[in-house]
Amino acid sequence: MIAPQIPFLRRYARALRGQQEAGDAFVVATLEALLAEPEDFPRELGPRAGLYKVFHRIWASTHNDDYEPSEPESPGESGAQRRLERLTPRSRQALLLTALEGFSVEEAATILDSTAEEVQGLIADAIGEIERQARTRVLIIEDEPIISADLEMIVKGLRHDVIAVARTRSEAVSTAQRERPGLVLADIQLADGSSGIDAVTEILSSFDVPVIFITAFPERLLTGERPEPSFLITKPYQDDTVRAAIGQALFFRQKAAD
Repeated sequence: MIAPQIPFLRRYARALRGQQEAGDAFVVATLEALLAEPEDFPRELGPRAGLYKVFHRIWASTHNDDYEPSEPESPGESGAQRRLERLTPRSRQALLLTALEGFSVEEAATILDSTAEEVQGLIADAIGEIERQARTRVLIIEDEPIISADLEMIVKGLRHDVIAVARTRSEAVSTAQRERPGLVLADIQLADGSSGIDAVTEILSSFDVPVIFITAFPERLLTGERPEPSFLITKPYQDDTVRAAIGQALFFRQKAAD
């Protein structure tokens, strides 16, 4: 019943936490809770929304609604904590549930035990934070001109700079090593038959940079058999989905830098 939804819950959890290991830990805890008490599954919501609701029960049991707990604060960590407080986990949940996972505002409200009005306010808060993020330099790895142009428009609409659009693995790697972007948006299948996955793997062997995969073949990256991206968007995509993923990826990049 819920098995087909697990890869997408893993995608959501990783986007919410900013890394695969931490996100997957919450998914495992969710499945363990369901195995222990299957009668607690909200069957009236259907398999997908019900699974996400159980996930959020686990999340709420370990997270404060006002800010995300981290290591005990020290003077050097105050900036990171303030950043976490500016964009609360609840705002990120509301935005990612609707923009990345495609739930309606009403469905997100049910999942979050909230009201539609509150969820709309949370989404507005998260979008406002994204619009205030510091500018960065973005490399787009995409061989389809229409899609690359659309992505470039979205990126520039968020006031970031597009340093290049690469159509092949070799072009992507050489550009990244020369320009050192602050974010990479990457397709899987490229113009010369090369792989965007391989391009990103080679880039990451040289330096650390957040990557968002945008692909019509998400199943190739949701196998659970190897390290997977924290941010994965399925084609065809909505502009808001890309904006939310960019904002979330850069949020965690800044968090790590503080």
